[in-house]
Amino acid sequence: MTETATRPRTEARTPKPRAAKPNGQWKVDGTAPLNSNEVWKQEDGGLSVRERIETVYAAGGFDSIDPTDLHGRFRWWGLYTQRKPGIDGGKTATLEPHELEDRYFMMRVRIDGGALTTEQLRVIGGISRDFARGTADITDRQNIQLHWVEIENVPEIWRRLESVGLRTTEACGDVPRVILGSPVAGIAADEILDPTPAIREIADRYIGDESFANLPRKYKTAITGHPSQDVVHEINDFALIGVVHPELGPGYDLWVGGGLSTSAHLSVRLGAFVEPSRAAEVWVGVTSIFRDYGYRRLRNRARLKYLVADWGAEKFRHVLETEYLETPLPDGPAAEKPTTPGDHVGVHRQKDGRFYIGATPTVGRVSGETLLKLADLIEAHGSARLRTTPHQKIVVLDVEQDRVDSLVAGLEELGLYANPSPWRRSTIACTGIEFCKLAIVDTKDTATAAIAELEKRFPAETSEGAANDDVNRLLRPLSLHINGCPNSCARIQTADIGLKGQLLPDGDGGQTPGFQVHLGGGLASDSREEAGTGRTVRGLKVTVEDLPDYVERVTRRYLADRTGEEQTFAEWAHAADEEALQ
Repeated sequence: MTETATRPRTEARTPKPRAAKPNGQWKVDGTAPLNSNEVWKQEDGGLSVRERIETVYAAGGFDSIDPTDLHGRFRWWGLYTQRKPGIDGGKTATLEPHELEDRYFMMRVRIDGGALTTEQLRVIGGISRDFARGTADITDRQNIQLHWVEIENVPEIWRRLESVGLRTTEACGDVPRVILGSPVAGIAADEILDPTPAIREIADRYIGDESFANLPRKYKTAITGHPSQDVVHEINDFALIGVVHPELGPGYDLWVGGGLSTSAHLSVRLGAFVEPSRAAEVWVGVTSIFRDYGYRRLRNRARLKYLVADWGAEKFRHVLETEYLETPLPDGPAAEKPTTPGDHVGVHRQKDGRFYIGATPTVGRVSGETLLKLADLIEAHGSARLRTTPHQKIVVLDVEQDRVDSLVAGLEELGLYANPSPWRRSTIACTGIEFCKLAIVDTKDTATAAIAELEKRFPAETSEGAANDDVNRLLRPLSLHINGCPNSCARIQTADIGLKGQLLPDGDGGQTPGFQVHLGGGLASDSREEAGTGRTVRGLKVTVEDLPDYVERVTRRYLADRTGEEQTFAEWAHAADEEALQ
């Protein structure tokens, strides 16, 4: 790595000739802050607030917290104030943050690569029970998210987490967020290579490092060596995908600049091959480009995706190799298209002859009690390891063949399904208005009710006990992603049916919760021929109440109208007339 890649973030630099309108790029415009966020980040970085939380705020309570710490630096330690109960979605955009927020926190437990032991799971479950009113959600970033956390209890929560090797460091904020990793790393029989060493090196060396604790905005990483490409790499800032080079052997294909939110960009392949020993070096290089060249003046233009879009792949790779890496990267082949789903649901044989079992909770919602019982169940079946996934699933590892059926049954008793219905398997939802200050509509309960209703309308078997042809005719489960606001925590643009929360006219002069509809998106891990974002149809909106009716209607129209048994929902949705999608 070059000196540039490891320089402290606020060291004075000689700027290059200034652009006509500065974007706050440190290597172009200098490091003088151009907005209030950049001011406080340079004056006192987010990592520094931990000491104040432990010595001042935990003792003084919520009212003792400095506002800049509360709404800024706390994020560097995985803490956001949660939404005050009883505030309807119509007020989300009109109230100030302090009017929306409660005196309780959401806390995000960082789980790099999704890797957990049963000991760690039991500690998280105990924290949920003791300090979070039993809440626990598995997110589509492989984290576990708790609610109702009081500032007085945060030091004890950290003590318990860190006693088993877990942390909340940089789980939020303008920093490298959790590293997505293959849930079957090191154990899958068809794995190209194990990404665990790369994930551990990056997490151990650079998370909590001041050099990368002041990035322009959040920065998301994904690394997998599995052919299903199971880490949604197309929507991450930095991603490494397992591939076999014809001369150099197994390694990674490098992608940069993905991100969704209100302006979706799929990541760009640089055509560069990364040998396993250079994975961390290349991560440092790309992250340093973002730090040094990323746009900081406007927060809504501060993600890496905008820099990549402006530069293009060729320039980005040139800057990476000439300014940040010791030697250039060799050209490499593209990874083959996945042929299996990336959610790992079901029973699968490991490379050592044992089995891993992927199970789905309902839209990621579990509880502290469920986590405690799950730890007991896994250990009773001879295992001590599990993984969370980027699809809000749980994967239990190292199960002997004669214990598989018993474990599957035990998981189902906990509401974790290894053989779920297509709708339960493929539906994900963000936090929604229950806890999120940005949300407009409910998501978790809405999704749960929709799944139950769709399971009735598309039963796996007919009343006579025969297999239901409607279910069998689906090439794969249609993904249904439900988001509570215009942002895209639930990846609505990359779902077969993506729903963006908003308020709709109710016909009587008022408003009712509902969704704008996106149709036909998908990613490599969905076994799609090609990743792409969904189509929006002018005027196509669905109320919460009508959601099951709409999903049933568009699904049956697809089954009736598709041009052949192999035509996917995404292909049909992009080709269909607007009338067919209503």
